[in-house]
Amino acid sequence: MNEQQSLWAAIHEEVKLYPHDPYWPLAYAIERERLLSVLPGVFIDVEHIGSTAVAGLAAKPIIDILAGVASMAVADSVIAPLCASGYTTSAEFNNTLSDRKWLMRWADGRRTHHLHLVVHDGQVWRERLRFRDALRSSAALASRYAALKADAAGMHPTDREAYTNAKTEFIHSVSGPA
Repeated sequence: MNEQQSLWAAIHEEVKLYPHDPYWPLAYAIERERLLSVLPGVFIDVEHIGSTAVAGLAAKPIIDILAGVASMAVADSVIAPLCASGYTTSAEFNNTLSDRKWLMRWADGRRTHHLHLVVHDGQVWRERLRFRDALRSSAALASRYAALKADAAGMHPTDREAYTNAKTEFIHSVSGPA
């Protein structure tokens, strides 16, 4: 699948939530080890983020991985080797991002992983972990987020951007600057 086909498929993929799968943490751990072996010494830290990282939370079955690098120049330099190792990306989309780079991995015709390259311990790094950790530590907060996601998926089953936008205010209210 080339870059344009991959991006088109991602944009037009149905928004469908699945009950939490206890396999998701293992799928993350397997991919984490693969990434560390593909690019040894590049990532300062690698973390499982997103809904698949929160026990009991329904999610799209795509493992979100946050990989911390020393600088955005390092992030740019590893895109080609990551693509050679099974990821795809959109240069056009990544050019709109100043604080991260985004890649995706496919298997059996569907996305399985999102890889977010960010500066380790930078603002995006801290916000993503703050949100994950807040959901992990508060069942009430995770429940509110689950209800919001279910509503958004019901309202926008064929519009991923609208689904994402419907969650943005809640996410920022939880993960915003400390």
